[in-house]
Amino acid sequence: MTKLKLGAIADDKPIKVTVELPAPLHRDLVAYAEVLARETGHPATDPAKLIVPMVQRFIATDRGFAKARRQSS
Repeated sequence: MTKLKLGAIADDKPIKVTVELPAPLHRDLVAYAEVLARETGHPATDPAKLIVPMVQRFIATDRGFAKARRQSS
């Protein structure tokens, strides 16, 4: 079984986000959503809904950012 950094995506109220993604990144998001669906047993998630948890995970695990944030507080 593949160990993904994201778990199941919470089904909450929709959030509108408008961004332009390079085509290769969009294809990666689609593929990630498909793998995530297989791993969690949930239906495939809209790839756009992956962006927020991915950014949250990135920020939460960025040690440099955490250190800079503590120093600025």
